[in-house]
Amino acid sequence: MKIVDARNLTDSELVAKKKDARQEYFNLRLQQQTGALEKPSRLNELRKDVAKLETVLSERRLGLKVQSRTAKKSATTVDKKKK
Repeated sequence: MKIVDARNLTDSELVAKKKDARQEYFNLRLQQQTGALEKPSRLNELRKDVAKLETVLSERRLGLKVQSRTAKKSATTVDKKKK
């Protein structure tokens, strides 16, 4: 999941996705302990996804307006052209 995709979700969708990701992470950790885990890289993906979801929730809770990188790049390009 990309951070842009997470920012396009509603608050309730973010909470639901975070809950699902944490549950899947828990289940994969159990599989890892029993030696049945087939794709260990999925643990890192889930951990990062949870962090992205929590970041977006925190931004919304604090009322921060985050501008995407592409918007920032285009804004700086326009500024450079004006000079």
